[in-house]
Amino acid sequence: MEHLLGLLRIHVHKGVNLAVRDVCSSDPYVVIRMGKQKLKTRVVKNNINPVWDEALTLSVAEPLPVKLEVYDRDTFSLDDKMGDAVFDIQPFLEAIKMRLNNLPNGTIITTVKPTRTNCLSEESQIIWTDGKAVQKMVLRLQNVECGEIEIQLSWIDIPGSRGLK
Repeated sequence: MEHLLGLLRIHVHKGVNLAVRDVCSSDPYVVIRMGKQKLKTRVVKNNINPVWDEALTLSVAEPLPVKLEVYDRDTFSLDDKMGDAVFDIQPFLEAIKMRLNNLPNGTIITTVKPTRTNCLSEESQIIWTDGKAVQKMVLRLQNVECGEIEIQLSWIDIPGSRGLK
């Protein structure tokens, strides 16, 4: 626990215009990786615009990049890859370190712009909502013909951890 900074909650909202990997649709699920941690969403059957609406939580000891991969579940063969995206949590952690308490809901803390080194398809704002910083992202999938994933980041402090300084 003493090396833990806190918990990163990744709310995997939905996929938009994902690639077709079966005859006329796909059975997509998302895998989130950071360091040695690996988490998965459930499979949404026959849908290239799936809504997962699932929260996955990673333990953060150091601000490593997060890799998101989308797969098509297959029964009788290996699952097909439907693209991937990488995003840096450093801007989000920097916003949390500011400890901006008592801000009005909807206050924009900072904006993260799409670059060649992130998979953002549009600007992403870190916003103060209900007493905490949240960041909504639309990630453009790489290594595939089409598709985006919409997620939201939030932070959970752990009592007794070293926290963000």
